Amino acid sequence: MIIDFHTHTFPPDVRDRREEYLRRDPTFAEMYANPKAKIATAEDLLRSMDEAGVDLSVALGFAWSDHDDCASHNDYLLETAHRSGGRIVPFCTMNPAAGAAAEEVERCARAGARGLGELRPESQGWDLNGAPGERLAELARQHSLVLLFHVTEPVGHDYPGKRGLSLDSFRRYLAGARGLAVVGAHLAGGLPLRDAALPTAYADTAALRFLYEPPVLAGLAKTPWAERLLFGSDFPLVSQAAALADVRASGLDGASLARILGDNARTLLPPNVLGQ
Repeated sequence: MIIDFHTHTFPPDVRDRREEYLRRDPTFAEMYANPKAKIATAEDLLRSMDEAGVDLSVALGFAWSDHDDCASHNDYLLETAHRSGGRIVPFCTMNPAAGAAAEEVERCARAGARGLGELRPESQGWDLNGAPGERLAELARQHSLVLLFHVTEPVGHDYPGKRGLSLDSFRRYLAGARGLAVVGAHLAGGLPLRDAALPTAYADTAALRFLYEPPVLAGLAKTPWAERLLFGSDFPLVSQAAALADVRASGLDGASLARILGDNARTLLPPNVLGQ
């Protein structure tokens, strides 16, 4: 089973009224002001999955500043996941700085969300290692939700949307995140290259081709991170077919490849999601 743990879909309204959303949300403007920046719907994702041979995709929410924008996007993720027959797994989001975050998490969990992400505390203006982060951890434990953060590597080139969560802040959060499953996007900001695997930490390969050379995965497969790496494409920024090709060309042996492409992700998703 191939599981893509990092994709993005938006309601058609966001795509059709892009200019309006650019004016109202600074993080969205940072990432999508370029007309070439792709905005995909759930239908686009399902077509991509068929073409690339992906069985399940985690569709992530967006770190909107406005609570109502978070809620309407969550509604779309939950509805399209239900219509997909289980092929799309919804991860919703909220903004603790905008209020009603706890109620939104509880609402989404009851409606079928399996996680929260892509979380960007520093973009939204709330403290992951303060009271909002503590409440987030409580809610994730209460509802058995996976947390997925955009983590920024401390070195390397700049790019639209790089700002999200510093590696140091992510490290501090992991130290107190016992009992949680926490995923750091984009190889967790390079965490696996610096630290030993931590009990709660996972790292996805989203947009790998823009950040690291694919053979880095073969090296990490020889470390305790071998069971903590998750395939992620960052669709539609990178096509799922291209992201799969990158991972398959990285020099991994058969068992390591199977772990990254799906086996590791299976440990994070409940059996009913996996059709078991």
